[in-house]
Amino acid sequence: MSDRLSAISDFILQLDALKSVERRTYINGGERLENSAEHSWHLAITCWAFAELLQDDYNVPTLIKLALIHDIGEIDAGDTFLYSPNRNTAHILERESVERIAAHPGNPIGNIVDLWEEQEIGVSKEAKLLKVIDRLLPFLHNMTSEGQAWKDNGIHKAQVLNMHQFIEKESPEIYSWFIKQLEYAVEQGWLKA
Repeated sequence: MSDRLSAISDFILQLDALKSVERRTYINGGERLENSAEHSWHLAITCWAFAELLQDDYNVPTLIKLALIHDIGEIDAGDTFLYSPNRNTAHILERESVERIAAHPGNPIGNIVDLWEEQEIGVSKEAKLLKVIDRLLPFLHNMTSEGQAWKDNGIHKAQVLNMHQFIEKESPEIYSWFIKQLEYAVEQGWLKA
């Protein structure tokens, strides 16, 4: 048992590295930048809340696992900003990181790679909801920080629309709310038209 506890302890500390991955999203109205571990926790609980709200027979344990695992690849690869030109290739380094972590001798979770692939490909309704919420959270943070990350990075309305367009198909109600908030952000000068 002692060897097993030592091995899982080392595995857990490997996962703890996600706390050191800084994102470009501000929390608490601009207080500071969040890290990827905070984002993953926030995503998991928000997905759970939306699953309850939408009452669409979501597999909540799977949804939470997908949320908790979705940024694990950033431990080695780092966070890729939503509007980065490297966005389309980030998954390659992230997948390598996930595979390295999954192969750790102290890992008792047998399906880490499969879960990560599911959230990455997004074919289940749980993965689709996760992707909507994953885009919604940084947007909400930008709204509470008066567009701080948008301003820091010179982001325009068209960029935000482009990266959130898929929500219209997945959840028209959420997309309608998003558009109203987006227009408000432009009116306030938080986001360039």
